[in-house]
Amino acid sequence: MTALLEMPIATDAAPSIERRSHPSWKRILDLSVVAMATPILAPLLVAVAVYIRLVSKGPVLFLQSRVGYGGEFFTIYKFRTMHVSSRGRDCGHRSYVAAHAGTGTPVKKPDLRHELIPGGGLIRKLSIDEFPQLINVFLGNMSIVGPRPDLMQLEDYQPWQLERFGVLPGMTGLWQVSGKNELTLEEMIELDIRYARHRSLAGDLKIILKTFVVLIFDFNE
Repeated sequence: MTALLEMPIATDAAPSIERRSHPSWKRILDLSVVAMATPILAPLLVAVAVYIRLVSKGPVLFLQSRVGYGGEFFTIYKFRTMHVSSRGRDCGHRSYVAAHAGTGTPVKKPDLRHELIPGGGLIRKLSIDEFPQLINVFLGNMSIVGPRPDLMQLEDYQPWQLERFGVLPGMTGLWQVSGKNELTLEEMIELDIRYARHRSLAGDLKIILKTFVVLIFDFNE
């Protein structure tokens, strides 16, 4: 993991996205995690789904188009934590993140408290809203570990940064366990590229374990 953080990144890559092949161990790990996590999480997922329907009008799941493997779009699944009436937040969030490019300032989460349903903040803080992405992992358009799919579009990236789309996006990733919201946008993308270039079973397992540590630490803040 330390080696990944220390390896330099070249910034003169071609604009085209080189798709890296999916290692067999990675698909086996993904399906194994889905198979183990689903029965354990099922009671929690059902409870959260019922709660969302009780406290807010609208669908339980929030479906959104994101840029994924090879620059292709896919539909990501999340628990809905915002009021359906909240409009324009996707474009606003895209602009918010893109505006941090080249500024050298950490990308903090925008304040969306006024748009959240009751309890939505806690669901987000515990990352429970991300659990439906196990569906994406099962379908094969996401992995457990990989660059997080965000709301920015390909044109928002510099050509060398597109390398992050050469592998499947993930539910968690290297930058999430390496400083998260204390990192600049460029640092996040560099970590994504390091991960894409140096994937390994040991590295994925470390990131998964560190993700639990980060969740516990964030919850206690």
